[in-house]
Amino acid sequence: MTLPEDPDPAAHYDRVTDAWRLLLGESLHYGLFAHGDESLADATRALTDRMAAAAAFAPGQRVLDVGCGTGDPACHLVRTQQVDVLGITTSAIGVERALARAAAAGLLGRARFEVRDGTDNGLPDETFDRVWALESSHLMPARDALIAECARVLRPGGRLVLCDLIRRRDVPFAELRARSAEFATLREAFGEARMDPLDRYLHLAEGEGLSVDLAEDLTDATLPTFDRWRANVERHRDEVTPLLGQSGVDAFARSADILESFWRDGTLGYGIFAAVKPS
Repeated sequence: MTLPEDPDPAAHYDRVTDAWRLLLGESLHYGLFAHGDESLADATRALTDRMAAAAAFAPGQRVLDVGCGTGDPACHLVRTQQVDVLGITTSAIGVERALARAAAAGLLGRARFEVRDGTDNGLPDETFDRVWALESSHLMPARDALIAECARVLRPGGRLVLCDLIRRRDVPFAELRARSAEFATLREAFGEARMDPLDRYLHLAEGEGLSVDLAEDLTDATLPTFDRWRANVERHRDEVTPLLGQSGVDAFARSADILESFWRDGTLGYGIFAAVKPS
């Protein structure tokens, strides 16, 4: 499933970053809810920790965070896992905010951030022990290039771990046409995106010589995220309206309803996978 193309996704991300910190939370990603009554901050941290468990970090490892947002997960990993992280994103605003976050936490040097493209990162071969991609791949149309780059920079024995939105069923053309207004709303709120089945990621990873040892559907556990987003719209409406405009705020609020309907009818969902590069 592909939403209409955005000619400059980095510019879109630069424009919405500060508003998203209020609407999505500091981590800028979905939450993982064990009980359903957790705060969004606790649930987003739970998803980060679920990914960290899949990554099986060891102190001193070098980690590449592909699509690092504003650096909250990367800084969390440095603090809790005693690893060194290079976060990359195509958003200059994201890098600016991430560097400020790391500086405020006294983590500069161990948490670094650079403007780079995850599908052509320009980094040397086999230089990272772990590659981490948290909810960024759906914004990269060249999915095969992303996975190839992740595999290329991994050292032998290293692990790739990725969480993201997934497509859970094929959508007939007639349904795509009938729901075109919904897709237009999602594009206005989130920019151009494409969701693939979880199996597609596994196929790409295996095609790059990686061995998949974890694949899990997290759709049900991420569903309460949309209630939290709607609450944040009402809580922060006066703050985000100057940043997004009234139409942008309304599109974000409608998108929470649309995405929830896709979660509930089995169209879209959320998944995690991890894979190891043979030694």
